[in-house]
Amino acid sequence: MKRKIITTGDGSKTIQIQDWEEQYHSVHGAVNEAYHVFIDKGFEYYPDKSVRILEIGFGSGLNALITLIESGKNNRLVEYTGIEAYPVTIEEISQLAYIETLNAEAYRKPFFKMHNCAWEIKTKLTPHFSFKKQKKDFREISDTNLYDLIYFDAFGARVQPELWTEPVFHKMYKALTTNGVLVTYAAKGSVRRAMQAVGFVVERLPGPPGKREMLRALKV
Repeated sequence: MKRKIITTGDGSKTIQIQDWEEQYHSVHGAVNEAYHVFIDKGFEYYPDKSVRILEIGFGSGLNALITLIESGKNNRLVEYTGIEAYPVTIEEISQLAYIETLNAEAYRKPFFKMHNCAWEIKTKLTPHFSFKKQKKDFREISDTNLYDLIYFDAFGARVQPELWTEPVFHKMYKALTTNGVLVTYAAKGSVRRAMQAVGFVVERLPGPPGKREMLRALKV
């Protein structure tokens, strides 16, 4: 599928899938969305100093980069796993210019290492942040009680409805530890009901710029 780099509402860039008219991040602001949904409502919400994160849709690596930056501010211990079926190229990563946008030159080497490191191998990016990426379909996940926090950042239900169903959220529920949290930019009623059907306690929260609401789900 054809992809191009576009500039979003907060000046940061994202990748657009032209055939789908779908973006990797919000057109209203890629960085703003990442901070609001995944950091403020996910990473900062989860209380423990040590956290194991699963990202559904590693994509451009923006969420992982910002988590790396934020974890470094208080030396939170993070084990981060990113799932991606269709990797972004290094050329595209350079064009997105997230290091420059975030004024994060100190994280340039670890960020590019995320994209260049071998699949399925845990890599130490900093003393407090380890990273592993897996190239597979989200529906192939079979982990149990392994993660504390899930960033559910799949393409929207409009273009990939099969990723927002009860079978997929059942896999997410199983993958989380008790009191684990899943956060996503989505807020559709069908998505919320699918989460609730597999056992999640779901709350609606104010969404990032351009979206009225988002969802946070707790495994109890």
